[in-house]
Amino acid sequence: MTRRETAAAEPNGAPPLRVGVLTVSDACARGGRDDLSGAALEDWCRQQGHLLTVRGTVPDQTEIITPLLLDWADGGEVDVILTTGGTGFGPRDVTPEATRPLLEREAPGLAEAIRRAGGVKTPFAPLSRGLTGTRGEVFLANLPGSPGGVRDALEVLGPILHHLVGLSKDTPTPHRPS
Repeated sequence: MTRRETAAAEPNGAPPLRVGVLTVSDACARGGRDDLSGAALEDWCRQQGHLLTVRGTVPDQTEIITPLLLDWADGGEVDVILTTGGTGFGPRDVTPEATRPLLEREAPGLAEAIRRAGGVKTPFAPLSRGLTGTRGEVFLANLPGSPGGVRDALEVLGPILHHLVGLSKDTPTPHRPS
């Protein structure tokens, strides 16, 4: 796992969000394929002014994914965890199963909105089984394992992410002042 920071300020003046990005892919973990979807998330963080505080790539194995996500979510270094990969129907696609035990509050409407947004571009988007929700003050989202699926998801999440994190942290938001 890599711990780093890639930005210092957000264009809109809001405090930067601290983001963790986890790629779940057997092929990427063993170096057999370039991690294009993880790179897309990293680029997005940079463009948005978010701090990429931790980044990792792991194989499709629940016994590796779950403890790592738990460590990140409970470690105090992130506000948001975005996973990419492992959300389909392949026999080794286990990211939702590895994530579900960590979630204290699921947000099925967000997961459905991500699938709907992708469905405009590809008939395969509804095959993603990704979950969204919170653990404590941390928001987690399982995104598809393709750069296009990641971009579609970020179109949904990007505009509401600060608000969502503010609600999770019980801090003032534009629709809920102090």
